[in-house]
Amino acid sequence: MSFIDFDDERYPDSLRKIDNPPKRLYYKGDINLLKSESIAVIGSRDITDYGKNIEVNFVRNIALRDIVVVSGMAIGADRIAHEETLNCGGKTIAVMGTGFNHIYPVQNVDIYNRILEESGLIITEYQDDVKFISSNFPRRNRLISGLAKAVLVIEAEYRSGTSITAKLAWEQGKKVYAIPRKIR
Repeated sequence: MSFIDFDDERYPDSLRKIDNPPKRLYYKGDINLLKSESIAVIGSRDITDYGKNIEVNFVRNIALRDIVVVSGMAIGADRIAHEETLNCGGKTIAVMGTGFNHIYPVQNVDIYNRILEESGLIITEYQDDVKFISSNFPRRNRLISGLAKAVLVIEAEYRSGTSITAKLAWEQGKKVYAIPRKIR
């Protein structure tokens, strides 16, 4: 685990512009991905088969254009975003809401390891021993939207972490795209 401080030249300019940027980012993996063009792909933990098919198609098209996919390493749409990006040989950034000693959710330890094995990047603003605290996740979401040029939302509930991220992206002046439960 390494870190960069706000005044480090490797600190992403996009995060310098958000409200309450972290003074320090802890990371594992390819720090150079922070300077790459990126799109956040986020969504429902309870994604439908329909939503998954739509998301896979979008993520493939993003990854195959050498655009980094950013997400929050949660179950559902976040996991699909990371996994499908790697399946296409693309690069992904996972933003954690815990320290590196407490991977959450525990079901995603495999995708955490795969991101690192395949030259991706995992970041957090929390020191290694910070455990799951639900209030850390809305704070984490400002980093997901802050890193990306745009945010793609897949099947989000009205009141959810995804809707928080979408609102933050809008407030940050980012484009927000949404895939509802059914496109006809």
